[in-house]
Amino acid sequence: MTYAIGIDVGGTNIKAVAVTPEGDLRRQATARTEESKGSWEENIRRILADFEAGEGAPPMGVGLAAPGFAHPSGRYIAWMQGRLDFVQGLDWTEFLNLGHVVPVLNDANAALLGEAWKGAAAGSQNVMLLTLGTGVGGGALVDGRLLRGHIGRGGHLGHTSLDPDGEKDITGTPGSLEDAIGDHTVGKRSGGRFPSTEALVEAYRAGDSFASEVWLRSVKALAAGMTGLINVLDPEVAILGGGIAAGAGDALFAPLHAFLNEWEWRPTGSRVQVVPARLGEWAGAYGAAYHALGS
Repeated sequence: MTYAIGIDVGGTNIKAVAVTPEGDLRRQATARTEESKGSWEENIRRILADFEAGEGAPPMGVGLAAPGFAHPSGRYIAWMQGRLDFVQGLDWTEFLNLGHVVPVLNDANAALLGEAWKGAAAGSQNVMLLTLGTGVGGGALVDGRLLRGHIGRGGHLGHTSLDPDGEKDITGTPGSLEDAIGDHTVGKRSGGRFPSTEALVEAYRAGDSFASEVWLRSVKALAAGMTGLINVLDPEVAILGGGIAAGAGDALFAPLHAFLNEWEWRPTGSRVQVVPARLGEWAGAYGAAYHALGS
């Protein structure tokens, strides 16, 4: 059986899939992302060995997704701020020593490719993805091609500035979309009342007026950011993924659609499809495998 492997290295878990060139799932596996020397390396090598043993043949390609932005060579993550330090600068082709190049992608870009291949935007050529979680990741498919940019910063949509007088985010961007809705700032945005977005949304659903004010202000910021990004990228589909989108559901999408109905520029009467991600936590692994198949 011809197949490719996609590996998504996250802050908590490593996720991997073996898929056919048509995108049919053959195998999947997870392991903890242990940063102690030797443990994460062993986890990845064990997954690859298990997949190969189960399929009875080596994969035709292996792709890797991780946080940060990938070097233009596509062989390693060039910049990773503050977490997963072992990822930065690691040449995965040399590390895995499989006899072929292991192409590397930013994890949100990989999730976008996965969703455009076998997920919520299958068949679309112009797609925007935002992953709402601890921070806000992003990616853009423009006329069927992944937006990368000059040094690999392309698609970091969460670092769009909404307020030039706002506090600087992790990249130095003032008043960013990431800080306006990412889970890492919910305590600050709620004056310390809510420790997580999950708790905030639960209180919003229960009718708490303060929670409603904080949550709807966050969704309004998301809608404003998306409005600008839609004007720049002109996508057919805008996908919202990540833990916040999955957990909030209609509590996110209903007010978001209301704001977009007011603000989105629709010169031909055509509106962007705003949809939840379909592949969930496996999107990045699918995208990494797809990238390997095309590299």
